[in-house]
Amino acid sequence: MRDQYVDTHIVDSSVVFTGAVWDVVEQRFVLPGTDTTLTRQVMRHPGAVAVVALDDDNRVMLMQQYRHPLRVIEWEVPAGLLDHAGEEPHEAAARELREEVDLSAKTWNVLADQLTSPGGSSEALRIYLARDVTTHPASERTAEEAQIKPHWVSLNDAVHAVMAGHITNSTACLGILHAARHAETGFTNLRPIDDPWPARDHLLNGLSLIHISEPTRLLSIS
Repeated sequence: MRDQYVDTHIVDSSVVFTGAVWDVVEQRFVLPGTDTTLTRQVMRHPGAVAVVALDDDNRVMLMQQYRHPLRVIEWEVPAGLLDHAGEEPHEAAARELREEVDLSAKTWNVLADQLTSPGGSSEALRIYLARDVTTHPASERTAEEAQIKPHWVSLNDAVHAVMAGHITNSTACLGILHAARHAETGFTNLRPIDDPWPARDHLLNGLSLIHISEPTRLLSIS
């Protein structure tokens, strides 16, 4: 079993909202395998990476961060957008690990891939496993990141928190459960850091071929 990425005929596409981080694009397309034309509004996302960092005692680095749309201080793993031109995904993961929780790692593997909200967003996210970690002096963080509170947590305790519904961030849940499974099997059969990423390759190739017109109208968001 594997996801199937297909070439879809885009009839037309235009930006209907331009935001600070992502845009909303309205597209008319032919539903694959049919003659039906549909219209959907899609959040065009640059993609993202996240990191599950483990220390020698099988503790996972989790952090608490405020997220305004839900007014919640949630438990997360370090993560960030793929918004630096020319930066490889694993390089972005290493940068986020250093910037958000002051860690670097010698051993890196791909842990999991995620389509965060495929019904309305083009976000493809890759989660990396980082081991053999080193702590660095605290970075100076600003804005929302200044409120980050890092915690080393037993991997077993993190799994229990996920299963009890106390940790609900989807990226953290997926990463914690994958890491726990690999810990049980002695971290064998891990995916290499350069493992193919079909979702991102498909999006990058496809979006480069889609003509996006200038914004035709702005959405009011309050």
